Amino acid sequence: MRIVCVATVAAALALTAGAQARGSYGLRIAPGPCSVFSHHPCAPVCSVFGHGPCIPDVLPPIGQDLRLTVESRRAGEYAMPDHDLDTIADLFAALRACWKPPADAREGMAMSVRFAFKRTGEVIAPPRITYVNRAFPEPERDAFRDTVMAGFDACAPLHFTSGLAGAIAGRPIAIRYIDNRDAGSPPRP
Repeated sequence: MRIVCVATVAAALALTAGAQARGSYGLRIAPGPCSVFSHHPCAPVCSVFGHGPCIPDVLPPIGQDLRLTVESRRAGEYAMPDHDLDTIADLFAALRACWKPPADAREGMAMSVRFAFKRTGEVIAPPRITYVNRAFPEPERDAFRDTVMAGFDACAPLHFTSGLAGAIAGRPIAIRYIDNRDAGSPPRP
């Protein structure tokens, strides 16, 4: 008798779960995103009390901006394309080749800028600095900023094909400049 009751309860639970997962037309409905109105906890549940990193089920959408990292250690490898820029890879190669790291910068210096191009290859407005490593004295930060801005002046205007010009005109571009030439040695105070 006990086996029959357990089997009956299991079958009822399976039918109930199946009915809840089907819409009014008998179609299977995928579970929706996590919400404060959900009747169950979202997986994973991120909390300050959780151990380790929390990776959500649904990642945030990739923005419409372009992101690029320029490393000083690889500055000698970067080369300007010898043709009109036709792809995002060409654009990134050109932006990397434009920057020459300062000779007196220290390992660990970092700066991020954000800007956009016109169809003509000119920068719409002066690049906006969005991050500067504050661990370094102001004269060093200023010298690093000056080399970043000099890179824009040296290469402007870039020469785009009509296809690339139409694709990136007005689109935000974020570049992170990192001085990592002496990655093995600790930064000086």
